[in-house]
Amino acid sequence: MQYHRKDINKAAKYILNAAGMAKVFAFMAPMGAGKTTLITAICHELGVLENPSSPSYSIINEYHSSNGMVLFHLDLYRVKDLEEAMQAGVEEVLYRNAFCFVEWPGLIKDILPADTFYIDIKILDQDTREIVFGNTGS
Repeated sequence: MQYHRKDINKAAKYILNAAGMAKVFAFMAPMGAGKTTLITAICHELGVLENPSSPSYSIINEYHSSNGMVLFHLDLYRVKDLEEAMQAGVEEVLYRNAFCFVEWPGLIKDILPADTFYIDIKILDQDTREIVFGNTGS
């Protein structure tokens, strides 16, 4: 699927529909591809009223939807290894049966739930992205 940045909300709805019952989403993309922007749009589709931001330094951010649902946003870019991720509480968050959006999931691929929904974002130009998704990471 391709989307223009002005259509990001449509892309978010499309992803949520395609994911079915999946709760954990693993976002794979180069720096600057729009992972956090897309996660923000998905969170808004799920009823989060605040503006999600990248948890680059905190590793895990927690958001709440208007209907009381808890969502987690993980950014593992600065995490050095699986042990550091575990100490930060990543595994506990992944298995809480809550929506969980993971940026830079490579280090934790072995502990991601079997039904993780993988999203690969490719930069086509400054305003256009292509998304390839499914239930297996590349």
